[in-house]
Amino acid sequence: MISRPARVFAGALAAMALAGCAGYRLGPTNGASAGSRTVEVTPFSNKTLEPRLGDAVTSAVRRNLQTDGTYKLASNGESDIVVTGEITRYQRFEISFLPNDVLTARDYRVMLTARVTAKDRSSGKIIMDKPVTGSTIIRVGNDLTSTERQALPLLAEDLAKNVTENLVDSSW
Repeated sequence: MISRPARVFAGALAAMALAGCAGYRLGPTNGASAGSRTVEVTPFSNKTLEPRLGDAVTSAVRRNLQTDGTYKLASNGESDIVVTGEITRYQRFEISFLPNDVLTARDYRVMLTARVTAKDRSSGKIIMDKPVTGSTIIRVGNDLTSTERQALPLLAEDLAKNVTENLVDSSW
């Protein structure tokens, strides 16, 4: 037989466990049913001097939207929402320096900013128009250019994750 204090403790523990799940919702967070609307992502234009950013970001945004599942990815002008973007800024900030050379940076934070616009195709209403930023940290080996090139997928993925969050969590 289980003692009264043990039953009270087990009951309290079960109540706390159930209360923790009370705010969880299955499916999209914006109230729409999954896959009910379609989205088209046009290629992002690159207004920076850094090459190959547009293709990497466009692919990452498409992949993130597909993975999220709130919207179905569409093409050929048959979508409900059209997402366009313009990469406006590529920045690199020193984070740490070599222990015996305080002028040579060892780690950098690389940031990418894009102006992202989402428009309802049928009404022409602008759903989202704002800058979105993504970042990653890189450790420089022998060659900064090669390190940045290798970090480009991570940087594009972080920006795409932020774009997807903004699109999915907006209430329209």
